[in-house]
Amino acid sequence: MAHIPDGVLSTPVLITGAVVTTGLLAVAIRRLDFDRIPQAAVLSAAFFIASLLSVPVGPSSVHLILNGLMGVILGWAAVPAIFVALIMQAVFFGYGGLLVLGVNTMNIALPALLCAALLGPALRRSDGRFSLIWGAVSGAAGVLLTGTLVSLCLGLSSADFLPAAKVVLATYAPLMIAEAAVTGFTLGFILKVAPELITIPE
Repeated sequence: MAHIPDGVLSTPVLITGAVVTTGLLAVAIRRLDFDRIPQAAVLSAAFFIASLLSVPVGPSSVHLILNGLMGVILGWAAVPAIFVALIMQAVFFGYGGLLVLGVNTMNIALPALLCAALLGPALRRSDGRFSLIWGAVSGAAGVLLTGTLVSLCLGLSSADFLPAAKVVLATYAPLMIAEAAVTGFTLGFILKVAPELITIPE
């Protein structure tokens, strides 16, 4: 459940998410590389579609997030790509909501940037033997960080949400495995055919 719906979070958490996302978008737009817009559009569409395909896991449901993949490929461009996809999902399919858009963007975009900054350099330096491993770590890390942020947002909004927050975080475990496989193989392939696509945000 990377998409927190409207009416769940407290006002301070909503405001914090909106402020953080506004700051991220401001920086991302200033650093936007127009040559990466086609890549951003493709990955935004992939994220849009993948997020709509939910799989029930216990009392919750999970879906591919792809933020680790988006982060290491797009760098700062991942922020507006994720933001646009979340707006479209909220408007057309009711996923998440408009009031919680800032929080949902923050929860997915921040891990993407962290993956790019921390794992992007290792991916660029890796050879064929280790690219799959670093890609898998990136995919799993993006999911783990997003799950942690979602749980924190729920727990900070109300003590009543603490049990639900723990359950939500637990449901991310199988998703980490799936994301690790998808991201690892995808980045391994990209590093073989077009390694210049793996970016490091400045």
